[in-house]
Amino acid sequence: METKVARLSRSLSGTNLARAGDYNLRTVLQAVRLAPGTTRIAISQQTGLTAPTIANITGRLVDMGLVRVTGRTQGNRGQPAMQLEVEPDGAFAIGLNIDRDHLTLVTLDLAGTIRSRVTCEKSFALPEDVLGFVRSNLEQAILKGDINRSRILGIGVAIPDDLGRIPLPHRPAAYDRWNDVDLTKMLAAEWPWPIHCDNDAAAAALGEAEYGTAYDNPSFFYILISAGLGGSVVIDRSYHRGATARSGELGLMPDPGAGIGAIVQDTVSLSALTDRLEAAGHPIAGVDGLAHLNVDAMGVVDDWLADAVRSLTQPLTAVNCLLNPDAVLIGGRLPMALIERLADELTRSMSALPLPSQAKIMPAVLARDGPAVGAAILPFLDALLPSDAILIQAGR
Repeated sequence: METKVARLSRSLSGTNLARAGDYNLRTVLQAVRLAPGTTRIAISQQTGLTAPTIANITGRLVDMGLVRVTGRTQGNRGQPAMQLEVEPDGAFAIGLNIDRDHLTLVTLDLAGTIRSRVTCEKSFALPEDVLGFVRSNLEQAILKGDINRSRILGIGVAIPDDLGRIPLPHRPAAYDRWNDVDLTKMLAAEWPWPIHCDNDAAAAALGEAEYGTAYDNPSFFYILISAGLGGSVVIDRSYHRGATARSGELGLMPDPGAGIGAIVQDTVSLSALTDRLEAAGHPIAGVDGLAHLNVDAMGVVDDWLADAVRSLTQPLTAVNCLLNPDAVLIGGRLPMALIERLADELTRSMSALPLPSQAKIMPAVLARDGPAVGAAILPFLDALLPSDAILIQAGR
């Protein structure tokens, strides 16, 4: 997995006019993306950039095919202002989510619309399985999404950290092979676009920060319930990786209530839930089976929910007291009805505690496909969307 650039606040690096100009262009594009129908005057007021600068940048963005003029404002004195929005076909990206129980591929346009999606329920897919899945489905996904190949910015990949190391039920010995795989090199040998890899919970949080709830909740803690359990920290709409890029490791926190040596992931994960259902005589074929359980199986789910709330209450107490976020967002591949129940039960549990402040707990906007969509956003972040990291002038 590639090394991530440090945030500007962690460095003493300066910048130069080229980098500042690139940042301003990205900022204006972001302003247009977030407010379809906006005007140059509104962008100037929002960004603090001068009217001539905004006129120059928006003209460049139109020439680049990233922004289009959709009309003019009505009812104002003087020359009607041009209304702007992003050109959805101006840029595209591909997102791949590799997890222990499934593979998902999406194509995304600049407006954030999923143009095509394909998923495969496969337990513990090996590297050659991933290659086969992408080879078999990528071209069809590009065609189905009406994607202009020349405007594809790259392939983003969301994958759990320590994929071949973390023990989960039924993990085969051959899965250790992931420990020695250079995923970027493996994919770059097959496809011509830049490859961007990140942790799956980080990708999901980045997707939420760009196309989800972050502009209502600029600081949030993201919980990703997948085959394992992950978390991510977003503060003021910026993802914080931590000193060694391992922030948000919710699933690896101790869970004393579950026994000696237990961790939260042992209870709060799809693997734990499906293992309980199988042990009770209710095996399911794929995660979609969770939406079609009988009454007896739902009793197992109810018990799991109660244990999940108990297991998460202490970690979320720490999140509230140490980070004080606007919200705690729950995403992942649980059915939405189950995510909503978990959010409600956690809210009741946390409300009973004497905390100085309690963040609202709610489903993520990009819940089920959050990691795949977030992965597709990685190329946009690298090439088009603003980040303080792009201002850093590397030292000699």
